[in-house]
Amino acid sequence: MANSGAASAADRATRERILRLVVTDGPISAAQIADTLSLAAAGIRRHMGELEAEGLVTERPEPGHKPRGRGRPSRYFVATTRAHSALETDSNTLAVEAIEFLATTAGREAIGGFAGQRAQRLEDRYAAVVTAAGEDLGERTKALAQAMNADGFAASVRPGPTGLTLQLCQGHCPVHQVARAFPEFCEAETKAIASLLGVHVQRLATLAGGEHVCTTCVPVALSLTDGLNQERPQPAGSEGGK
Repeated sequence: MANSGAASAADRATRERILRLVVTDGPISAAQIADTLSLAAAGIRRHMGELEAEGLVTERPEPGHKPRGRGRPSRYFVATTRAHSALETDSNTLAVEAIEFLATTAGREAIGGFAGQRAQRLEDRYAAVVTAAGEDLGERTKALAQAMNADGFAASVRPGPTGLTLQLCQGHCPVHQVARAFPEFCEAETKAIASLLGVHVQRLATLAGGEHVCTTCVPVALSLTDGLNQERPQPAGSEGGK
């Protein structure tokens, strides 16, 4: 019985590692997960089946548009809304209630002011790290992603489809529930990212809007993406982070 309990605990820990990887890097295949976590592919497929049955991951079409080769096509997975909710805490529900109360008592404009203040705090916290990365916009973007990870954003940087952009992807949002009700938080965060990087950026997708990841497009030269492509192998046929 003790061994069975230990095995169950180990399985739960493995599934949590897998889920967090899907949150950060999805769409991602079982083979890529097995390679990243140095685990057997058969075991990963079993865990993915269980996560799928629990409604925590769902299949997403393979990234890219290149023709497939022969053989069984790989399945690519992203985290579901339920998975993001599972990673949240009761404090998120309280936060939504508090913001709703603020909107009722002080008006909608107060929400924008509060969201801007929060974004300014994020900007102040990340400024030194981004500045230390130097003038290279690609390095600054990667430094920002690493800093955001410390705050639970599950951030990553991926080459954009044109080769002239990077995609700053946030697999998790600590204020997901609040942002769904009040888009002012997404807007303020986007402005903070633009200020930190010193360029105009564009939000392509948000978790609050129902996508599996928040994606911010950062315009950079083609040469800045070359090293990134080497650091983070892309799935066959993939041209970007979406």
